[in-house]
Amino acid sequence: MIQPLVDIRPLRTSSVFRRLLIGRTVSVFGGFLTMVTVMYQVWDVTRSTAWTGAVGLAQAAPLVVFGLVAGAWVDRADRRRVFLAATVGQAVCSLLLAVQGFTGHVPVAVILLLVAVQSAFGALGAPAAGVFVPRLLPREQVAAGLALQQVTSQSMMLLGPALAGVLLGWLGIGACYLLDVLSFGLGFYGAFGLPALPPEGEPSRAGVHGVLDGLRFLAGHRVVRGALITDLAATVLSFPVSLFPLVNAERFGGDPRTLGLFLSALAVGGVAATVLSGPLTRLARPGPVMLCASGTWGVALLLFGLSTSPWAGLALLVLAGAADATAVVSRSTLVQTRTPDALLGRVTAAEVIVGQAGPSLGNVRGGLLAGWTSGTTALVSGGLLCVLAVTAVATTTPELRDDAVTA
Repeated sequence: MIQPLVDIRPLRTSSVFRRLLIGRTVSVFGGFLTMVTVMYQVWDVTRSTAWTGAVGLAQAAPLVVFGLVAGAWVDRADRRRVFLAATVGQAVCSLLLAVQGFTGHVPVAVILLLVAVQSAFGALGAPAAGVFVPRLLPREQVAAGLALQQVTSQSMMLLGPALAGVLLGWLGIGACYLLDVLSFGLGFYGAFGLPALPPEGEPSRAGVHGVLDGLRFLAGHRVVRGALITDLAATVLSFPVSLFPLVNAERFGGDPRTLGLFLSALAVGGVAATVLSGPLTRLARPGPVMLCASGTWGVALLLFGLSTSPWAGLALLVLAGAADATAVVSRSTLVQTRTPDALLGRVTAAEVIVGQAGPSLGNVRGGLLAGWTSGTTALVSGGLLCVLAVTAVATTTPELRDDAVTA
């Protein structure tokens, strides 16, 4: 009998994974808490959208700039120790944010610097964490473990900002930053019980040579390369969030309640898809699942661009969110089961860069095109281009189209 819900075998078979997942979930919530608090504090001090936009740049730039270098370093060291060190660094940054939050105003540039340094530690910790699931779980349970991580991430995406707003109004800026420090403590505890995780196989070469080795692997491995190209194309060509305010104004009278529902609908779809991901993760066919999910994302956004009913639009965004979450789980499964362990830090770093840069570039693309044309044109053309790009990848990369994970 096929079990429709998320596959929980990893929770039953690995106590280390259970503890790691709990710590990761709390840390993700802490990240949303700091994100909301920083945005509120920067806006409160400056009343400038340029400065609040700079918060996103401070978060994303270190991941892009240091990601591959950090990945090469991770592939030369014990990934557990690297992750623990990165977690301590992030916690110290949150502690310094808490201190300035309690003591009074500091220059906004100082806040952004602390955010950027914290993000740089995150650029180091993310590729280290990328090896945990394939090293802790049997190969046939990797997709299920990643789906469980995605369930918690999507749930925090749905609940985190709202809870953060409540806590911010109740406790104040400094206390919210301090709660994030505590969340990193639980993340540290979750990873502390891990065994030593040095690279299996030849360690990365030092410096730029190690980075180039990782890039050569990405260029030569058609399945992993196809997975990352598919994700990048889908987000760059059709990411819709920057268009929501314009579409809401064009179609639905600019009601802020509708806009808020648009933002929540993607997360609702993501939670639903991962909670019901059991059959897909047990299917062990991440390549075709990712291609189908990415195509569904494009079609849903194309139809959303044509929709004139708020409820139909919300339903299509729920579908898009479900497709996106399914594609993310499948992409991560491909990366973590098809990449040799000795290269996994660098390839995970590239995956993080794609995950960060793609939506940001997609928002820029959508905003510019909508400014020249309309929100409808930007959404419809983006969805169509996404479908065409996914079709092109599927046609030219049969290895991805036919990929399956075997035990």
